[in-house]
Amino acid sequence: MATLAQAKATERIGNTPLIELSSFSTKYIKFYAKLEWYNPFGSVKDRPAYWMIKDGEKKGLLKKDSSIIIEPSSGNTGIALAGIAAALGYKVEIVIPEKVSQETKSLLRKLGASLHETTDDLCPRVGAGTDQSIALAKAISKPRPDIYYMPNQYENDANFLSHYEATGPEIWEQTDGSVTHFVTGCGTGGTITGTATFLKEKNPHIRVIAVQAQRNHLLQGLRNFEESAMPDLFLRRKQVADDWHTATNDESFLMVRELAEKEKLFVGPSTGAVMSAMVKISQGMKGRGSIVGIFADDGRKFKTLYQQLKLFDEGQLSKIMSESEHLPALAFDAD
Repeated sequence: MATLAQAKATERIGNTPLIELSSFSTKYIKFYAKLEWYNPFGSVKDRPAYWMIKDGEKKGLLKKDSSIIIEPSSGNTGIALAGIAAALGYKVEIVIPEKVSQETKSLLRKLGASLHETTDDLCPRVGAGTDQSIALAKAISKPRPDIYYMPNQYENDANFLSHYEATGPEIWEQTDGSVTHFVTGCGTGGTITGTATFLKEKNPHIRVIAVQAQRNHLLQGLRNFEESAMPDLFLRRKQVADDWHTATNDESFLMVRELAEKEKLFVGPSTGAVMSAMVKISQGMKGRGSIVGIFADDGRKFKTLYQQLKLFDEGQLSKIMSESEHLPALAFDAD
């Protein structure tokens, strides 16, 4: 049963704030963060989740009172689908790697999702023989199309369109067209291809930097394209990426701490990766510029992980969360 906050959540998807990171900005180079955890279910994935559900309804693949949504996810897409589906009256099953944080799994259950856990690495991999989460979701859904609808974020163009029609235009308007560099982490490829395609249509000189994780990483939501094949959604428009940055675990988690100390932002691991790339990009820039990064989610789902890595202790986490200037209440906080 959806709560009142969840039922109204779809009205608050998108139009997330863009803030300047003043402790990193200089006279000539400005740093900006697109805070995607202001979406009602806490991440950038609210956008494609909603677009894919509405696309399924439009095509007659998703029917009220009879369809079940099933999707492989490392966390954020699953949370978004579960929350939005509850608001719209659908049941959800998520196929999820067992290594995903306990907070993420608990939150999915709180939102009413049924979980199928696999022994995949941190993210469902793409490619023959390595995609247990994806394969299981397809195995469950394919024989029963009358019951199951699998949005398939790895191939669904509604994922791309959610960013082409919303995220890109928002960034262009919020920066008054001054953005010179766009940086985002890569998983399915929807965020980078959709946002960058729009921005490059406005200004083909904008540089687009794709951030992938190192091999054997701990950066939930990102993937390494040497370990895992690039999803079809990304392959169709991969030329939008001008440069690539491979983020290490160490630099990403250190940046999580630096953002907490300097900007009072409590961010997720993938945001640490994006910010580390933004800093490196700035070091090679000449003249003026405006770097915009997608900050995909906040750190509340990763408290246990951060303690295990000794990044923060319990007291530090409490202090960071109490002092943070950007930790909005989410749709699932009001029961």
